[in-house]
Amino acid sequence: MGTRRTSRSHLGTFRRKRAGDPAAAAAKAHDPEAARATAVYLLARRDFASGELGQKLGSQGYDAAVAAAVVAELVEERLLDDARYAENYVAYHAGRGQGPLRIGADLRSLGVPATLVDAALDAGPDWRQLARTIRIRKFGEIPAEDWTEKTRQARFLQYRGFSSDHIRAATGADFDPDS
Repeated sequence: MGTRRTSRSHLGTFRRKRAGDPAAAAAKAHDPEAARATAVYLLARRDFASGELGQKLGSQGYDAAVAAAVVAELVEERLLDDARYAENYVAYHAGRGQGPLRIGADLRSLGVPATLVDAALDAGPDWRQLARTIRIRKFGEIPAEDWTEKTRQARFLQYRGFSSDHIRAATGADFDPDS
């Protein structure tokens, strides 16, 4: 007699999506109430930059003009605020040990205006101290003596998004010995 499976994985829990009605999809694409409901649902889960939310609505099948109008309406109602988003983004990613160059590039790629990015980075932590703390956490209290180790630490901090000034302050290295 054969063994009996106790697992239900063989029952096929995966289902394919059925192709929807094209007329319903076209009507949904131009429905501002549906786009707003989707945007509010997305914002209830996490904060978005306005450009990121517009792209997300577009990827879900909403017309670009409808998505832009909904985003503008949410900005006007202060449910969507790029300055608040940038400040929270900087605080979170700085807490994870990322530097200002990397954080700024990420925010710009999300469509946050450069003025808001610069203001959020200026209001962020002391970047030199953060670079020093990250170096100590990764490599220990004792500063590196040989150039091989100093350059290894510098590359690590550069990957994390710190500028050369922050790296020099963290490693105690003067990479330009002629000055």
